[in-house]
Amino acid sequence: MSNHAGETLPNEAYAEAAAYLTAQTSIKPEIGLILGSGLGVLGDHLTEVTTIPYASIPHFPVSTVEGHAGELMIGYLNGRPVVLMRGRFHMYEGYGPELTSFPVRVMQSLGVAKLIVTNAAGGINTGYDPGDLMLITDHINLTGRNPLIGANDDRFGVRFPDMSEAYSRKFRAIAQETAQASGFSLREGVYVGVLGPSYETPAEIRMMRTLGADAVGMSTVAEVIAARHCGIEVLGISCISNMASGILDQPLSHDEVIETTERVKARFLKLVSEVVTKL
Repeated sequence: MSNHAGETLPNEAYAEAAAYLTAQTSIKPEIGLILGSGLGVLGDHLTEVTTIPYASIPHFPVSTVEGHAGELMIGYLNGRPVVLMRGRFHMYEGYGPELTSFPVRVMQSLGVAKLIVTNAAGGINTGYDPGDLMLITDHINLTGRNPLIGANDDRFGVRFPDMSEAYSRKFRAIAQETAQASGFSLREGVYVGVLGPSYETPAEIRMMRTLGADAVGMSTVAEVIAARHCGIEVLGISCISNMASGILDQPLSHDEVIETTERVKARFLKLVSEVVTKL
């Protein structure tokens, strides 16, 4: 079966992908990590690592975006067994929400019960600065898509899953304590997920601010909905890579996103690798 946009996954797809990964390593991951644009550097810090290109995993889509390596890694981070996605899938690449969130259900099939999702996001809150790290407290789904549309798969969760605590309060508290102990502060705010790939207009950003959003991005939401559906607890971290459209008098570019994530790399690495030991 090919890994193309618009396809419907057969029920056994998750089990087949999980079985393939289980055969590659004896490590049983407990924590999943999905890393956004420019943040895949965390993968360099894994030990006893097995690296598997997405293209070789049954039913896996392939990442096509600069800053996304397109490989899955299983190993230890600070002594904890993890499965790490270096690069993710986006709906703007032509993948449906079922495929963008496919790896989350594969992780759950591997035994993962905790997930850290990270992304590069545009700052909507005018009090933010590029380079800030924001813990996601909640999200607004403006993609118009949901990974749970269609027949419910009861093996993963209920038809109408509760989303009142999509992002774990407990995990956020751990992240805040970790950051304070390391001498830096974290923002906390609401992430709004959009389809992309065009950046938002200034009018759209004003609308999102009115709705209560602090940051905007083109990922994360479908993955988190799928994770909560199958009982995985989530910590979300946005790297504010640029100010959103209309805030500064300059055009937006993906180069700026990669540049900013490069600048916050050390802080990001320290935060995530220490949080992993405490989850």
